[in-house]
Amino acid sequence: MCGIAGLFHLNDARPMDPARLERMCDAIAHRGPDGQGVWTAPGVALGHRRLSIIDVAGSPQPMASADGRAMLVFNGEIYNFRELREELRASGARFRTDGDSEVILAAWEKWGPDCLSRLHGMFAFAIYDLEARTLFLARDRLGVKPLFLATLSDGTLAFASELKALLAHPLLDRTIDPLAVEDYLAWGYVPDTRSMLKGVSKLAAGHSLLVERGKPMPAARQWWDISFAERRKGKEQDLEAELLHLLRQAVTSRMVADVPLGAFLSGGVDSSSVVALMAEASGQPVKTCSIGFDVAALDESAYARRIAEQFRTDHRARLVSPDDFQAVDALAAMFDEPFADASALPTWRVCQLARETVTVALSGDGADEAFAGYRRHLFQHGEDRLRAFLPAALRGPVFGALGAIYPKADWAPRPLRAKTTLLSLAGDSAEGYARAIGVTPPEHRARLYSPDFQRLRGDYRAEWLMLETMRNAPARSGLDQAQYADLKIWLPGDILTKVDRTSMAVGLEAREPLLDHRLLEFAATLPENLRIRGQQGKWLMKHAMRGHLPEDILFRQKQGFVTPIESWFRGPLAGAAHDIADSTTLGQTGWFDAGRVRALAQDHVAGRANNARILWQLLMLDRSLSRLSQAPATKV
Repeated sequence: MCGIAGLFHLNDARPMDPARLERMCDAIAHRGPDGQGVWTAPGVALGHRRLSIIDVAGSPQPMASADGRAMLVFNGEIYNFRELREELRASGARFRTDGDSEVILAAWEKWGPDCLSRLHGMFAFAIYDLEARTLFLARDRLGVKPLFLATLSDGTLAFASELKALLAHPLLDRTIDPLAVEDYLAWGYVPDTRSMLKGVSKLAAGHSLLVERGKPMPAARQWWDISFAERRKGKEQDLEAELLHLLRQAVTSRMVADVPLGAFLSGGVDSSSVVALMAEASGQPVKTCSIGFDVAALDESAYARRIAEQFRTDHRARLVSPDDFQAVDALAAMFDEPFADASALPTWRVCQLARETVTVALSGDGADEAFAGYRRHLFQHGEDRLRAFLPAALRGPVFGALGAIYPKADWAPRPLRAKTTLLSLAGDSAEGYARAIGVTPPEHRARLYSPDFQRLRGDYRAEWLMLETMRNAPARSGLDQAQYADLKIWLPGDILTKVDRTSMAVGLEAREPLLDHRLLEFAATLPENLRIRGQQGKWLMKHAMRGHLPEDILFRQKQGFVTPIESWFRGPLAGAAHDIADSTTLGQTGWFDAGRVRALAQDHVAGRANNARILWQLLMLDRSLSRLSQAPATKV
């Protein structure tokens, strides 16, 4: 696990200044505290920060191929590198190291861009071919590892693992993209289709880019996709056995490391399953760690302790309290772009705890997306069944009218919070899911925006991305479409961004075995009743793990890794809630109606509404803007 950065002049082979690239690499030194390297040639410069995991003493980067033709910088892990190395050696390849970096180079020289389909793992890398004068950039299937791109004013293509490395370059255009603000308010993060800065883009998950000097910049090529269009047949017990085999394979392949290794343990199904299979494969106690909260209703630490005791892990736990709010500036610095998933705070804390004893930690991320484990999947499944019986001509007027007048009852028991469901049923499956997964609905955003920002935004709406993705998905049902959109938008934009930045901030490598692409491709073919049955999501996975985990762990209501910001903003953080409307940075933009923002804070603190999520969004936006630019270019 590492950080990479590079510069490639698109038009000519001019000399490159290594000091400029060194400054970019210094900005992401936290990603690679164990080593650094810079290589330059006419028209190109590659930089690397190393966190040593495999072949600790060897495999320095940037790395040259055996014949000297290609140079590599690489962030990630290739889990099948040993098998690939043997295959490549049999065909004549020579290796000087014991790591996976050199395997990527040899695979590139043998198969070119087609090498990507042979790589099992998480990665973002760049290969410069000295003979062809081409730069090849690639990102792993699910987008576990990030890659930011920018074309600078002097005709240079810059790339880096984090935006802060690009910000270190003096020619980067820091103009804020107002459409990214719309996206952020809708989702709580800026999706991979856009960046907070107009001059920056992100290489999408499962995509590659081959750039040749002297030719126009090509479009990125999608080299991997997942399909929900097929349905696997077979007996349930056979599918269950196949799933358990794939789970074991995914976990054990990610236990290869030359440094101390452990796991995050929340006490939920996913992390408990990973720990159970690690314990089964390990000859010594698994090192586990967990985070608890000072709000009892959100605290799962007792379940984590129970699993730790069952598998006799070497377990450590820590409590997150409102005092951790003081770390908000540190969080903003980690993400660069605004990021409002409040679980980033406990995720960072658990990464800090893990890093005290291990360098690699396995997580349980990915199973909810793969096997339909979120509550919203249950609702989507049920609503689609209802939509099938009611024509759109009836649903739109009836449910739309009821949803418009139904109160937003955040204080009420869950069955009485019908506003979102009614509005969801008024639209088609994609429209309903876009509303379910969003943080701030379009009508709420419209009330928050100032008239000037409304003009900046134009007719663009963040929901278009979700609608297009779902309606064009290789899928059979609304549930298929929802899971496909989760894997394409939510997972790389939110979950994987959160884990990458918080783990890398402390020099920890996080691995996600439940995102093994073979496991995901299997899950996408499961009939719906093996994903959702009754009120249970992840049905087949839970039954596959019955021999390993207790029933009440497997089938208890999903809780999630939730930070208690609702109660914090009404208690010790009430002052911070009131201060948001008068923030200097956010106020200077002129994007929001300050009176409405004050009302949001007042209503929340008084208990009249639950506005914690939008308050957290605005707070993180303010802190992010203060870092991205002192005076946003879209000030109105």
